[in-house]
Amino acid sequence: MGDSYDLVVIGAGSGGVRAARVAAGYGARVAIVEEYRVGGTCVIRGCVPKKLFVYASRFTDMFEVAGSFGWTIEGRTFDWATLVANKDKEIARLESAYVAGLEKPGVEIIRDRAVLTGPNGVRLVHAGRELHARTILIATGGHPKTPDIPGKELGITSNEAFHLEALPHSILIEGGGYVAVEFATIFAGLGVDTTIVYRGDRVLRGFDADLREGLDAGLETRGIKRIYQTNVRALRRLDRDIVVSFSDGVDAPFGAVMFATGRNPNVAGLGLEAAGVEVGADGIVVDEYSRTNVPSIYAVGDVTGRVALTPVAIREGQAFAETVFNANPIAVDHSLIGTAVFAEPEVATIGLAEEAAATHGNIDVYVARFRPMINTLSNRSERMIVKLITEADGGKVLGVHILGPGAAELIQLVAIPMGMGAEKADFDRAMAMHPTAAEELVTFKSPTYRYRGGVKH
Repeated sequence: MGDSYDLVVIGAGSGGVRAARVAAGYGARVAIVEEYRVGGTCVIRGCVPKKLFVYASRFTDMFEVAGSFGWTIEGRTFDWATLVANKDKEIARLESAYVAGLEKPGVEIIRDRAVLTGPNGVRLVHAGRELHARTILIATGGHPKTPDIPGKELGITSNEAFHLEALPHSILIEGGGYVAVEFATIFAGLGVDTTIVYRGDRVLRGFDADLREGLDAGLETRGIKRIYQTNVRALRRLDRDIVVSFSDGVDAPFGAVMFATGRNPNVAGLGLEAAGVEVGADGIVVDEYSRTNVPSIYAVGDVTGRVALTPVAIREGQAFAETVFNANPIAVDHSLIGTAVFAEPEVATIGLAEEAAATHGNIDVYVARFRPMINTLSNRSERMIVKLITEADGGKVLGVHILGPGAAELIQLVAIPMGMGAEKADFDRAMAMHPTAAEELVTFKSPTYRYRGGVKH
């Protein structure tokens, strides 16, 4: 039958693409349905273009220290249109690579909107076709959340930020998570007067306190203003600006307002009710093998509300294909996942934060604060932070937290020994590489402080 498949994947983001490609490689007849572009949030309007914009914004810091190394840089200019055009060119290249990766093993790519009609049925809205699938995988990802306030249509999200026609003279970013601080770094580095407003008392809730404090100080150094314990109540247009009404009664104009207040799973309009799929507060409910309550329907990635990170979606997609199409059941372990925030300074972490670790028993905490070597010839006073948390008396490493240049690259490598259950002695056994920031992780001689019985000493 022409419209009958072993697998129909709804959503061609990172998780869906990996699942489709691997399943097809195992001989399954696979179709993947996507209504926007192949590649998903990460590739099209997420981590990839974001990182390119972060690189652009970091030149400001490089120019600042260049003089201390003997360089004279004159006539510095920045052209937003050039950055956007080059970003778009790279995204188009990546999308083409994703398409080729699907077509090579024989995956059929269908550009349409898919709606479930039952446990094994999918309707293509625009084409009017009905597909039958032995197995259905939902990998529709998520979308930026916007607050329900008067004038919300005047604000933008990260989706629109990648396609602005011009940089605003100033911007207010509401939120205190990854997206908020990363885009604050981007806009400030490109010369935009930038302000963060956040309902909490400091950015990056849930991260280790030292990293939160260090990043807050770094934002201050870059001239990024922060308004804490405050919300946006309303927006209104005034000439070319947007006037923001804050919860503390203050009104102020900005050139643009960006909402970075979280993301919601893309579950609306998928026909989940018709198929009987259970949806919880965080997204589609699945078991350890990404299976929903309907035996023929699975879900991976951000739409499940488990861990909203691209590599997690990819791993879940791989595990799904192995489980269903290779008779090799794999449950993804979500217990030890490193994460990075590409702000400036950069933040990366894996394992338990200090406060959480202290509730698990006696621990030792090792902390090093120092100026990154690139700043030592200049008057920049920012400090890098390297923090190691272990069980008491040189036991198992429970958490590693780094703030400063290359933090994400360091944490990615640290994830390997931590996944193997490394102890402090295993880190000590490594010979230091000098001069590097990473050598601090293997040269701690004694704890900076300890927790015994939950009390800091």
